[in-house]
Amino acid sequence: MPDAPTRRRRSGGRAANTARRGGLQINQMPWRLPRNTDAPTEPLGPDGVQAIHDGAMRILEEIGIEFLNEESLEIFKEAGCKVDGTNVRMGRDWVMEMIGKAPASFEIAARNPAHNITLGDGHILFGNVSSPPNYYDLEIGRKVSGNREQCANLLRLTQYFNCIHFAGGYPVEPVDIHPGVRHLDLLFDKLTLTDKVMHAYSLGKERVEDVMEMVKIANGITEEEFRQKPYMYTNINSTSPLKHDIPMIDGCLRCVRRGQAVVVSPFTLAGAMAPVTMSGAVALSLAEALSAIALFQYVAPGAACVIGTFTSNVDMKSGAPAFGTPEYMRATQMTGQMARFYGLPMRASGVCAANVPDGQAMWETSNSLWSAVQSGTNMVYHAAGWLEGGLIASPEKFIMDCEVIQMIQRYFEPAIVDTSPDSIAVETIAEVGPNGHYFGVQHTQDRYEEAFYSPFLSDWRNFEAWELAGGVWTAERAHSMFKEIIANFEEPPMDIAVREELSAFVERRKSEGGAPTDF
Repeated sequence: MPDAPTRRRRSGGRAANTARRGGLQINQMPWRLPRNTDAPTEPLGPDGVQAIHDGAMRILEEIGIEFLNEESLEIFKEAGCKVDGTNVRMGRDWVMEMIGKAPASFEIAARNPAHNITLGDGHILFGNVSSPPNYYDLEIGRKVSGNREQCANLLRLTQYFNCIHFAGGYPVEPVDIHPGVRHLDLLFDKLTLTDKVMHAYSLGKERVEDVMEMVKIANGITEEEFRQKPYMYTNINSTSPLKHDIPMIDGCLRCVRRGQAVVVSPFTLAGAMAPVTMSGAVALSLAEALSAIALFQYVAPGAACVIGTFTSNVDMKSGAPAFGTPEYMRATQMTGQMARFYGLPMRASGVCAANVPDGQAMWETSNSLWSAVQSGTNMVYHAAGWLEGGLIASPEKFIMDCEVIQMIQRYFEPAIVDTSPDSIAVETIAEVGPNGHYFGVQHTQDRYEEAFYSPFLSDWRNFEAWELAGGVWTAERAHSMFKEIIANFEEPPMDIAVREELSAFVERRKSEGGAPTDF
């Protein structure tokens, strides 16, 4: 932010401008599961799809993937794959047979049934930022390590905004909590501060098992009911290039055996962790993801699986990751084509390399979000609040991103492309003629309140009116909004007995030592 808004902030400008606006007024769109009605952007022709598929299959057949998880190696041997130490090579026919068992869409149940979600079936759903170790907001004014209060506030934003459909990992890593019990405190916060679909980290068996038990408690269901359909999901990354680690595969195996969903998202940076060419990076990413999904389908045929993409490039001058680039967008579109080829739901992300909630942050994030739209993505991770390549979570950025997400949802409203005679309005055009205007005609009067998108954060006044109102910059407006949301937040209802049972579970597991930290 430049100096002038900073000086204005010290003089109490935020509070004054909030008062001028008459308090918090947010025009949220109602909760919905938006459908992407656009034809996807497909940069690959049929030959290109086959070429990338063949490349991915050759990687699996000729080079293989390293699986460090011993149980998975035994499973691959049982399935007839070629296992040499930790290297697993698998034939394409077997891989495609396994992938064919995965559902093209599935539902995940939330604690609040009104917040159940469907992955696939044309939906595009958005989640909060997940896992940054650091936090930044305008009041602190610098990057700091995350803590539980900051994490809880970002969870409150996750619950508050209707355009956020699921809760990802910790919105910021609370390093003030010991890692052995961190998952217990944070899942308690997630399950009480939100009633949306839950996530579990696959970082050791205790963490995954504890989360599954807490989700069962929060939903008031038996083990048998829990196994009938997904009530939560886990998201894992391969260790690119060509490797899957021990705890993430273990966590996924535990989830699919109990009927829960898994998302496999290789993190491949072209030029560093993958070939510098985007087709090579996409082929590598697909091979890594498909190898794990094939394993899960062999163990639990029909398991709910999502194929993820996190393919971008590095800045070849510094080696730093770059996001929201043209290459990132094309890689996401290409992976979308391949996900449809394999019949799998797809996950992408809302990402940027910017360090503060500024113009760069928004154009890079908008590029990534719109590439998710163009690719036919079903699940958009990190859609709100991400900065510095995933190293910083920001509440101002979270709210700014929600404005963009709402615009995307509005973009898909059927009313915009209504071609009925009443919408085309030839009679009204004749009524106004060449010398009139449309402000006062009945056709406008009947529709003006719902005709166009109404922003909750953007300021559409001209410069003079904006300056007269205090000249508050976008991130400052977002900060004021953040403070008011937190001050007035109401937790979603939870039965007292359920809350007490959750609390008792957390205390018992803490007394037992929680989870080991040497995973």
